[in-house]
Amino acid sequence: MSDRASAFRRVLAEEPSLLHQIRRGVEKESLRVTASQATLAQTQHPTALGSALTHPYITTDYSEALLEFITPVSSSISATEQALANLHRFTAQQLQDEFLWNASMPCIVNGDAGIPIASFGHSNVGRMKRVYRNGLSVRYGRRMQAIAGIHYNFSLPDAFWDTARSALGNRHDATQFQTEGYLSLIRNFFSRVWLLLYLLGTSPTVCASFIQGNRSHPLKPMGEDHHSYYLPFATSLRMGDLGYTSNAQARMNVCYNDLDQYISTLREAILTPHPPYESFAQMENGESAQLNTSLLQIENEYYSPIRPKRVTNSGEAPVVALADRGVEYVEVRCVDINPFVPFGIDANTMRLLDLFLLACLIDDSPLCDESGQKRNDINLQRVINNGREPGLTLLSQDGSEKPLAKLAQPVMARMAEIAAWYDALDGKGTYQEVVNDAQQKLLDPNLTLSSRMLREMEETGQSFWQLAQRYSRQWHTEHLAHSLEPSTLAQLRDEAHSSLSRQREIEALDTHSFENYLAEFYRQYTKV
Repeated sequence: MSDRASAFRRVLAEEPSLLHQIRRGVEKESLRVTASQATLAQTQHPTALGSALTHPYITTDYSEALLEFITPVSSSISATEQALANLHRFTAQQLQDEFLWNASMPCIVNGDAGIPIASFGHSNVGRMKRVYRNGLSVRYGRRMQAIAGIHYNFSLPDAFWDTARSALGNRHDATQFQTEGYLSLIRNFFSRVWLLLYLLGTSPTVCASFIQGNRSHPLKPMGEDHHSYYLPFATSLRMGDLGYTSNAQARMNVCYNDLDQYISTLREAILTPHPPYESFAQMENGESAQLNTSLLQIENEYYSPIRPKRVTNSGEAPVVALADRGVEYVEVRCVDINPFVPFGIDANTMRLLDLFLLACLIDDSPLCDESGQKRNDINLQRVINNGREPGLTLLSQDGSEKPLAKLAQPVMARMAEIAAWYDALDGKGTYQEVVNDAQQKLLDPNLTLSSRMLREMEETGQSFWQLAQRYSRQWHTEHLAHSLEPSTLAQLRDEAHSSLSRQREIEALDTHSFENYLAEFYRQYTKV
């Protein structure tokens, strides 16, 4: 074991109280759908929810109908879950003849025209957000952008990094040490992410409307009515070719061996023209079709199951923030919405993610190379499409084929070790229960969420659309039945009102033309 990995493991084993200082935040997306037919809402972002541009907790992602809830950063899982509960309940109270779609794959959609692109007002920053989404539309199509998911933001406390660095004799720069630690976590994450998709994937099926006009998809009709399509052993179609993938981006050699290489790769993709995109000029309504003609408009366009992140200053490009101040946290982007729980994610899922990420941190992390990246991609695709298939094998580090459950055991053993550190603090055994549940799913694929979804569809005779609608309505009813604390309700109402005022202030203070604003923004990349 490397000195760094050994130090990380020793610090957490000897000072497990640091585990309760881990900070997390959840970003959860949900489509607004019509109450009558559960089709995608065509209405504007509700004014009662405030400004999607400036509200810190309630915004929109790609579509005007795709809400995004953002919890405050917290070291308490229960506080994070409560924040999600408050946002869901407050939003449910503001919706008129609509409810939240609590599944990753979309409801019934009527082609690209039925997926309205989000609007953020007429300020320069608002226009940039809008044009960026126009670019996603012309490059990838809108249906892919209507897929919802959960992003899990994770960081360790400063005390952990200080203690680990001290254990190694303080011979590393503090910022660089922390950055290299997160990058080692990310490298291990890529080699193991298939395990998360096996355990948490909940999108083995889609509504027939989602693939309408697509003749090259590999899905099979489920049932005689052909309202749903699926793959029998799939786990997370959201993460496969139907979801957040890009053939154009496939040739980008993004590596996480060092931060400079990562930044340089993204920078070049943002600054270098991509000829196939040069034909996109204007939308039908006369708006600009994209921010630029490069492979990436901005960093967010790069699709990855995990990202190194740093909180940015106003107007600051993400890679500039990383170059200037290093990695502050990681953003896990491969978690499907769980339709069987009211907020799409629950406390035990957060505990599982923490254990998994910590296991990635404290294990040796080989530098990535071409063969390793290819192996990671092969394993990921196998689990996405066939993760529950009896006898499925994956590629081990030496290139040999091994059963999925067997390849998972070293990771599970490390997660069990970390769970013991957690449980020693309170004696409840909660984290070991999470590990035990994951082990049972590895032994019996029928216990996985993806299997449950297909089984319930078959047992009830419901299509994917009907099943997701049933659970979404159930949770909407529960959200309405739970009244918010008066202080919480007042705070969310005040925040909505204040966010509208902040948007008007931003719009009033704009002095530069949009063209100059964009030029100034992109000038940052030439200095990195």
